[in-house]
Amino acid sequence: MTQDTHILIWDRCLKMIEQIVSPRAFETWFKPIRPESFLNGVLTVNVPSEFFREYLEEYYLDVLKKTLKKEIGADAKLVYRVAPVRVQPPMEYPAAHCNTPVNKPINVPSFRQAGSPNPFVIPGLKPVTVNSQLNPNYCFGNLVAGECNKMGITAGESIALHPGKTAFNPLFLFGGPGLGKTHLAQAIGIAIKEKYPELVVLYVSANRFKTQFMDAVSVKNNLTDFLSFYMKMDVLIVDDIQDMSSPGTQNAFFQIFNHLHQAGKQLIFTSDRAPVDLKNFEERLLSRLKWGLSVELQRPDFATRLSMLKSRSFREGVKLSDDVLIYLASRITSNFRELEGALISLIANATFTHKEITVELAERITTKIVGEQKSDLTIEKVQKAVCQYFNITMDNLLSKSRKRQIVQARQIAMYMSRNLLKCSLSTIGSEIGGKDHSTVLHACSTVQDLMSIDKTFRQYVTDIEKMLVPARG
Repeated sequence: MTQDTHILIWDRCLKMIEQIVSPRAFETWFKPIRPESFLNGVLTVNVPSEFFREYLEEYYLDVLKKTLKKEIGADAKLVYRVAPVRVQPPMEYPAAHCNTPVNKPINVPSFRQAGSPNPFVIPGLKPVTVNSQLNPNYCFGNLVAGECNKMGITAGESIALHPGKTAFNPLFLFGGPGLGKTHLAQAIGIAIKEKYPELVVLYVSANRFKTQFMDAVSVKNNLTDFLSFYMKMDVLIVDDIQDMSSPGTQNAFFQIFNHLHQAGKQLIFTSDRAPVDLKNFEERLLSRLKWGLSVELQRPDFATRLSMLKSRSFREGVKLSDDVLIYLASRITSNFRELEGALISLIANATFTHKEITVELAERITTKIVGEQKSDLTIEKVQKAVCQYFNITMDNLLSKSRKRQIVQARQIAMYMSRNLLKCSLSTIGSEIGGKDHSTVLHACSTVQDLMSIDKTFRQYVTDIEKMLVPARG
């Protein structure tokens, strides 16, 4: 591949784009774009400003995606490089992974003047277009995979290929707040719309469904219209289904569930608790919620948290040092939502105050979000956990042995001490075998590299971190 490959690719793309858009649009929005590089299916282009990038994303994303796919292939990706306004590093943003999903029009019964039980459509129009309520940011491309959600993602991808035709119907996703249930459920819906544009997909929260039902029964004979509308869905995603606790709502939903399931339509539910723990649910509905596949989303491990931070900071066009990313991933362990909130707060604070993003700034921001770090974790406790995990003695760990298992255990202990406790390199070295700071730095780098390429080694680190999390408070 020649050094000018990116230029040749973009020139060919321009020729195709010129046949699609108007001459004025081509001159204004595509001529100024300059190709910078092409590597591993990723074309990086330079655009004049942030406004320019946002305009392309809003109005010409579909044109860019189709052109690149035809020129490069199905896995083609686009990254914008925004020229700096002042003396600062250029910002890089990946192009959006998908467009806003749009449903085809459907025919629904004409609504009476008294009101419409369906807030997704305009009364009196026939046929009507249903707003899918899907957020294009919640696609698979923006979902970070890890041990915590691997089963859910695998099942979701299978459903997206064959909605309503797998054993995963319904799919019931459950877990604590902020673990990505809504993101995964919507990602499945978005992927289905990409593969099957003709299908009607709808995402709705259980609370909104309940409100719609109450509005429907308050208007004479409008319950029939309400039920008829929902029974026309090809894919129905109900978020936080634990909130659907009233008997009347459950009865209406039971009828919708039976109709859709028998018709081979796909059903996806999320909940903050397992089906067996749902309270005040009719047994007949509860049994149907347990019918297909139930998947628990768990707390993300360190590697997944770190990967999420890198992905999100890239989407924000901000480059953060490994020290900052590692600090955030180590400090906030509960869920993706808190982690993402801390990252956005950090970026916003640094942007508004014109400060450099450092570990010290990250520490001040995260303290406001999750409170002071109350931890009785020490380097000695880290060492004991590592020794227990690898079934070695403390003397072995602190010795000069070059046996592979001992060396790896020692390096992991140094890595954990650095990332969980933020101890200085010299302090870690003095307490773990009397090593100098360069040895500790090399150990941390080695562990991070091995985690990215060796699944077994990554599991070692994850397991040990789980042993230490309770001690961190």
